[in-house]
Amino acid sequence: MTVTIYTQSSCSSSRKALKWLNENNITYTEKRTTSQSLTLAEFKHILSMTEDGTDEIIATNSNDFKNLDIDIDQLSIQELYNLIQQHPRMLRSPILLDEKRIQIGYNEMDIRRFIPRKVRAFELNALQKLAVE
Repeated sequence: MTVTIYTQSSCSSSRKALKWLNENNITYTEKRTTSQSLTLAEFKHILSMTEDGTDEIIATNSNDFKNLDIDIDQLSIQELYNLIQQHPRMLRSPILLDEKRIQIGYNEMDIRRFIPRKVRAFELNALQKLAVE
């Protein structure tokens, strides 16, 4: 299972997520959205994995978004995709996903979901043994 992580070069949360993936030996593919544009297929895939659609992935507090003064709910998928191509910093960062999961932003507890289940079970078992001793 490989994780795909979409990052931005100046984002401290992206750096934290990359560091965590490396420390936990998680195989990943990195794509910097500020230098490598998302494909339309990637954008649609990310959107399809969200629960709240664009609300989860658009950084409405970013200067790029504020300067546009638009209502993204009125845009088609293609129009929004074109806008993100022009203003990639509108995307929240990092975006991590695998075949089953997506995480927007860096959260130290939530990112553990990308550790394989067998490893998590082994760690839990080891912690339970320590608690008994």
